[in-house]
Amino acid sequence: MLENELYPYTFTFKVTTFHNDFEVKDVTGEVRAYVKQKLLKLKEHVKVYSDTSQQQLIYEIKADRWLDFNASYRFLQADGTSIGRIVRKGWRSLWKVAYDLYDHLDQPDLSIHEKNPWVRVGDALFSEIPILGILTGYVFNPTYLVTRPDGTLVCTFKKRPSFFGRKFELYKEADFEEGEENRVQLGLMMMVLLERRRG
Repeated sequence: MLENELYPYTFTFKVTTFHNDFEVKDVTGEVRAYVKQKLLKLKEHVKVYSDTSQQQLIYEIKADRWLDFNASYRFLQADGTSIGRIVRKGWRSLWKVAYDLYDHLDQPDLSIHEKNPWVRVGDALFSEIPILGILTGYVFNPTYLVTRPDGTLVCTFKKRPSFFGRKFELYKEADFEEGEENRVQLGLMMMVLLERRRG
């Protein structure tokens, strides 16, 4: 989907639409994907287009059930072929964000976890303070690590300081194995939508 040598990629949310949507751009500023999620849906359904024109659908992400701590989100190519899925690690994610990625054969592949959960705790606490709370987007910015089962760091995903928590950057830390790049990108797209809603 996206080319390796053009990292980091920037995920930038729009704040002027009725959808939960964002653009993914490479380091040159070229749009590589446009992600759109309709709000007020009981069952998550995200569409990934090649660009903001929304003419070419390249992937869909669909939940296997209604909103749930243990919901699984399947990655589908435009023709309906499954290439993997992401699963939130249930109650364990209440303290420290943790997700597992599975490959097209439904085998455990990669993990996404929060580097420092205290950043999210600080964000939640300070966001309740009148006036000061609106500045948390500039102070508390979590980092997520994508790793293989052997501990190899594959990617780093960082929230950047911004007023509405609009920008995230994806850094490639190791060469991708077959299929990993798409699963990482799709997994992080789904994760960031879920985590932004949680706060």
